[in-house]
This record gives sequence, structure tokens and C-alpha cells, in this order.
Amino acid sequence: MQADYVIVGAGSAGCVLANRLTEDPNTRVILIEAGGKDWNPLIHIPAGYIKLLDHPTLTWGFKADKNAGLNGREIPYPRGKVLGGSSSINGMIYIRSQPEDYDHWSQLGNRGWGSEDVFPYFRKSENWEGPEDDIHGKGGPLFTSNTRDQPELCQAAIDAGTQMGWDYRNDLNNLPHGLGDHIGWVQQTRGGRLRASAARSYLRPAMGRSNLQVVTNALVHRVVFEGKRAVGVEFSRGGAVERADAAGEVILSAGAIGSPHLLQLSGVGDPDHLGRIGVEVRHALRGVGRNFQDHFLVRVQAEVKGVASLNERSRGIRLAGEVMKYVLTGRGMLTYAASLVAASVKVLPESATPDVQALFASASYAPGPTRQLDTKPGMTSGIWQMRPESRGYVEARTADPRDQPAINPNYLAEDRDRRTIIAGMRTVRDWFNAPALKQFLVAETLPGRDVQTDDEFLAYARQTGTTVFHATCSCRMGPDVMAVVDDRLRVHGLEGLRVIDASVMPAVTSTNTNAPTIMIAEKGAVMLREDARVRVAA
Repeated sequence: MQADYVIVGAGSAGCVLANRLTEDPNTRVILIEAGGKDWNPLIHIPAGYIKLLDHPTLTWGFKADKNAGLNGREIPYPRGKVLGGSSSINGMIYIRSQPEDYDHWSQLGNRGWGSEDVFPYFRKSENWEGPEDDIHGKGGPLFTSNTRDQPELCQAAIDAGTQMGWDYRNDLNNLPHGLGDHIGWVQQTRGGRLRASAARSYLRPAMGRSNLQVVTNALVHRVVFEGKRAVGVEFSRGGAVERADAAGEVILSAGAIGSPHLLQLSGVGDPDHLGRIGVEVRHALRGVGRNFQDHFLVRVQAEVKGVASLNERSRGIRLAGEVMKYVLTGRGMLTYAASLVAASVKVLPESATPDVQALFASASYAPGPTRQLDTKPGMTSGIWQMRPESRGYVEARTADPRDQPAINPNYLAEDRDRRTIIAGMRTVRDWFNAPALKQFLVAETLPGRDVQTDDEFLAYARQTGTTVFHATCSCRMGPDVMAVVDDRLRVHGLEGLRVIDASVMPAVTSTNTNAPTIMIAEKGAVMLREDARVRVAA
């Protein structure tokens, strides 16, 4: 099979690219996905994500390395393996992040990636449920929505935040430069009662185009090169090995785990590493799989009384009532994102902008990363350091594409990261004790009032913390020797090969990463079309 573009990975970025590139009927695209079609109904019911994070067929089943800084724990590391990728299993929070994040990308030498440069691509992607304005776009593929239901306990959390001196923001995507501590209702990638995954938003409208071929249940083994030019990929499905040839370019959109892994299997990476796993070096590029970043999540949790929480609404006759409410009205807890409220606060005096993201849920959870609800009514804040300094890696363990790569986010390796997490937990403890929330507070259950010293907070974080599912930066964009792609997302030193997904971020964005990943793909699609016109003209 042959096309102008071969895209590896039908996740958030790959679905965007498949849609935008095939808008030109003369452009042929092959999109290859390791997982299957997004038929499972739990994908499309917003609250179904709780059951998807450890799903045996809809995720890759990855685990983070035992040396990732968490007391030897190999924590689950969910990545979507289905049309839509991780956008089909995530918590649906739509936050674009602080504008300073993108200005930082530009300052690192990436032309065209400052906040003013990228903002139009966020608006271009959006089909906002409200009227179009200076912040939100209308008519794009991606459905975005306000939080419909506003539970009493979540409103109390906002009131408690304002009592802490945090600014209430009516729109958490309307963030001017220099904004201080703030709190508000989150927005969701949801259209009506259904999840707005990248597959639903971008891929489904393009599926009927004759110039798009979608190949599912196909594992890509390697990129095929002629000299220094990528000319296709080799993949297997149904026990047979096949090849897809690209007349124009090969695009890796397999995510921050899959894209560096595939480059390494193709002989692109650190020669020492490739030699250890028995892969012939095609092109030395030491930064492949390095600079890996993720947000590290720690929960502060408390039991509550005198107010409704999701815990009691999630079982028995109340759950049956919620199901009926969802079926009849498209409202209720089955439409909820992973959190309904988010706060961005500065906890270290040396930080110029907020450095901790604190999500709030009117629920308490059983121990572990899969968000199973606890039996007692409660409230939870999951916090992460917005700009971690720790860097990890993604490395192929063997030359077999079926073997999981080593995934090591290297959590809490840097002193600033440790201090931020500790200060963040202390700040949330104060938040829970602000008058608007304290009236409902029974007792803090995690980490518990017996945890008081910095060492105790840090020990708790290492023993219970987990991923926020924000894997990024493992094919970093930049002009230096450790960068993998340039600012037009072309792999350094090679032709006909780009990486377009969250792995190209020079530094992880402060907040959730799905909206920025879609923005990267929107911008990448424009670059591909621009460069194709240049090639034709030449």
C-alpha cells in the first residue's frame, strides 16, 4: 500500500493529522493504529474513563520502571491503544495551560511556538458549546463544554479557594500573562452527553473520504529508510508482515512512549543504547527517548459529612437514578470529567507564576492509580508540580517491537520538585481547613494529620504518588544536539520523517496535555501542507 503520508498512531495527534491532511482530496493518507476501533460504550460515556485506565485491550498495559523514584513500585502507566489513543480513555479536562509555557518554548529556540503563535490553533480546533468569542472558537472539530452540574461540595471548594485569596476565574482558558493564584470550573472535551475523543471529533468525519485509509490492529515494527530518507513503515497484522510506503513523509504520532520507542527500533537514537539491544545504527541522535517528563500526582483526601459526595451516589439505587438521569437528560455524574474544579497556585516564593495544579473532586478514592471510589463520603485534591525539573527516559529494552520499553519518569529526582510537592500538600491541607470546606470536614484521611514533617510528606508522596498521564518531551523540539526534531517537527539529520505528538514538547505544559497535543497537531498539519507546496514548486 502507498500514500503521500503514512501516519503511525491514531491518538490525539494522529486523528487531527488524518483529518486535516485529507481535506485536500488529492492528498492520500494511511493511518496505522495498533489498537482496534472505539466501539466500547465506556469510551463514549464520560465517566466511563474510571473503568478504562487498566482496560486489558484498550490500553498498552505499560508499567513505569521500578527505579522511577517511587520506592521500587512499578506503577501502572496507562496509554490508550484504540482509535483516539489516550483521548479515548482520559479524564476529558480541557485546559490550554499558562501562556508563559509556550513563550518558554520559543525562548528555547523554537521559532513560531510562542503563546501568540499557538493560540490561533487552539481556537481553530474548537467547537465551543457557547458563542464564539476572543477566547473560544466555533465550528472546529473538537467539542468543548463547560461543566454542566456544579455540586455543592465543589462550589464550597471554590468558595474556600477565594477565602485563601485565590482569584475566581469564570473561564480557566482565559489566562492572561502574569496571572497569580486562581480557581474555577474546568472545561471538558465533551459534546452533549458523549466524550469528544480525537477519534469522534476528527477521525470519524474523515472516515468517509476515499483518500484516507485507516489500518487497525496493526503493530508498526520500524520505519523503512533509503539512505537518510524515510520511505515507509513495516508493520504486522493478522500474523503477516506488511509495508506502507510514503511518497511524501512518514509521521510518527505514537505518543511520548511509542514515538521514541519506534525511532530506536528503527536505528535512530543513542548508538550506545542501540548497540546494547542489538539494533543497527541508522542515524545517531542521542536525544531520542531522553528529556522525558510527566506530572507526578499526589492526593490529599478527607472524609466529609453534611454534604453530598460522589461516593454515595455511585452505588445502589442512587447509581440507578444517575443512570436514568444520564439516559433521559444527558446530565449527572456520568457526564463528569476527572475533576470539576481546578486551582493553580504558587507554593514556592521563588516561582514567577503558579507552580502547582490542584484538581478537586467531590469524592474520595481507594488507594491506587485507577480512581476506584471509596466507601465513605469524601473530598480529594490531586496535586502536581506544574513545571518539574526532573527528567527521565524511554528506552527500548530489546529489538522486539512487542516488548514494552523501559519507562522512567524519574519522579522527584530534583530538590525543587520535592519542595514543591511538599508545599503543595501543605497548601491543600490549608484549603480543606478554610471555612467554606471546614464546615463539612470530618478528618483528613490522606496523608493524615500524623504526617507533619517534610520528610513524612515526602515519604507519603513516594509511597502513594502516581502518574497524571501527561507523558511528554521524549522527542524534544529544539536546535541543540540533544533535540530530536526542529521547530518544523522534522527529525534532525533525516529526510521525510517527522514526529508530531506530545513527545516534541520542549518542556511539559503546566496543566493537562491533551489540548496542547491537539494544538501541536493542528500546527503540524499546516507545516506539512506548506512544505508540500514548496516541494511541488521546486
